[in-house]
Amino acid sequence: MMLDAYVGQLEKVIKEAGIEDNTIVIFTSDNGCSPGANFKEMAKKGHHPSYMYRGNKADIFEGGHRVPFIVKWPNEIDKGITSDEIICTTDLMATCANLVGYSLKENEGEDSYDMTPLFKQFKLDKPIREATIHHSINGSFAIRKDDWKLIMCPDSGGWSFPRPTNKKAIDSLPKYQLYHLKSDPGETNNLYATNTEKVAELKTLLTKHIIEGRSTPGIPQKNDTSKSKWKQIEFTKQ
Repeated sequence: MMLDAYVGQLEKVIKEAGIEDNTIVIFTSDNGCSPGANFKEMAKKGHHPSYMYRGNKADIFEGGHRVPFIVKWPNEIDKGITSDEIICTTDLMATCANLVGYSLKENEGEDSYDMTPLFKQFKLDKPIREATIHHSINGSFAIRKDDWKLIMCPDSGGWSFPRPTNKKAIDSLPKYQLYHLKSDPGETNNLYATNTEKVAELKTLLTKHIIEGRSTPGIPQKNDTSKSKWKQIEFTKQ
């Protein structure tokens, strides 16, 4: 209620200033809801902050990463339009740079993609992002490409079950986790053991981005990024 009132006040000020039509307002949030908010108490009131997604703030699961993203820009974006494109809040840097005419340097916004094509054309020939990389509070990584997500740890990487410190729970689990998010948004069916080709594809892509130091194309680096070198990297917690 408080946030709704604040946004309403902001919208009122913009309108009174006469700049509403050409002002960009972006509504998004931090990653996930903290369990410190007392999920059980909220559930009694009918509120489930992670919705149908697994986990919460700090986790590698979707409940720790999916957030709302709403943009209002009357002069440029049609009202009520939605997009199925996968974006990341890191994309705000490249988007804002494009809007103000700034060319990002090679060491700026290495993981930031320009979202402005979505403002006009909501069905693109190919995805804006090749893939999206996440990490949890303990440094565990995951990579999502299209509807697939590979998690490079057997646990939550954070605060929900199974926690990384719960050795008894995770010793019996597969080394990695692979989920098809379109059919399994709650990340309940780990396909790691049955879809080895997809695991290898996503692991190779993640390793490539790590070695190159970026997930956007950028300028090719001098690093040796041959597949043989990529495969030498093992994802273990330090």
